[in-house]
Amino acid sequence: MNILVINSGSSSIKYKLFKMPEERVISQGIIEHIGEKGSKIKNHYLGLKLILEKVNKVSCVGHRVVHGGERFRQPVIINSKVLRDIKSCLGLAPLHNPANLAGILACQKLLPGIPGVAVFDTAFHQTLKDYVYIYGLPYKYYKALGVRRYGFHGTSHEYVARRAAEILRKPFRKLRIITCHLGNGASITAIKFGKSVDTSMGFTPLEGLVMGTRCGDIDPAAIFYIMRRKKIGLKRMEDILNRHSGLLGISGISNDMRLIEREARRENKRARLAQKIFIYRIRKYIGAYTAILGGVDALVFTAGIGENQANVRRVIVRGLFSHLKKKPKVLVIHTDEELMIAQEAYLLMKRRLK
Repeated sequence: MNILVINSGSSSIKYKLFKMPEERVISQGIIEHIGEKGSKIKNHYLGLKLILEKVNKVSCVGHRVVHGGERFRQPVIINSKVLRDIKSCLGLAPLHNPANLAGILACQKLLPGIPGVAVFDTAFHQTLKDYVYIYGLPYKYYKALGVRRYGFHGTSHEYVARRAAEILRKPFRKLRIITCHLGNGASITAIKFGKSVDTSMGFTPLEGLVMGTRCGDIDPAAIFYIMRRKKIGLKRMEDILNRHSGLLGISGISNDMRLIEREARRENKRARLAQKIFIYRIRKYIGAYTAILGGVDALVFTAGIGENQANVRRVIVRGLFSHLKKKPKVLVIHTDEELMIAQEAYLLMKRRLK
């Protein structure tokens, strides 16, 4: 069975074609600059048309969908009801879900009759307890508007946690694992006996760690204060928090940790500060999740920074578990969200064909 995995962004489409169940990659690539000024690729339909000229014999399309709200606890075969439900989540992830939906609709036009499967970033975190995901706001905002912690990067967290269990040769459902997805977007998840029990991202991917351009945890009153003093509107403030904060905002150099590390070695004070803040916030979350889990069997690093910057990992881990009699195994695992989506789609299609 050939499964085409589509990760449709606002101006790009990443794709991988897998031969399943062998999990062999037949083809892969990326289409960029969709809809941008001067680009010949005006929309996702044209982008996918180019992709389908390079691949053939597609049996199923697996789609990454960032936000599934509370409706989706697991991957689903896409039908008209699923499409309506995904559309109802557009307001929860305005930067991501519209692009994900555009990819789904384009595939339906270009591959009529070929089933599609939606795999949600939020689904893995649907095992959080209500006392973990409910905010300290009037309860009516949760009931009427769905304001709660959802968590993200779920596909990545689940994939590397399962790989950690394989590496340790122990059952996934008997391990306590902390997974650190550290890239331009960054999040940490506490996984107890196969289930996500807490995660650092919240209602949106803005909450939690200091990231490449996102601020992470912050006192909301600080935002109101800045808006009043600088006469900044809502749209501009949202842009500042998402695209001009984090490592970029603190360092004034870049959102790229490699460049920040280089400048820190040159004694650039703001670069060193950005690095220290980034690492401190990660250590704080790991410490909290260690307490919640009652111990840790494995600490997993993944994604761009987590996989490639050994010095950052060393500083994060240094002395972190000195109080524990049993130290966790520290692992670096390459994440493969596309493979995870292909696996989920294959299992769904296999059950459907029985």
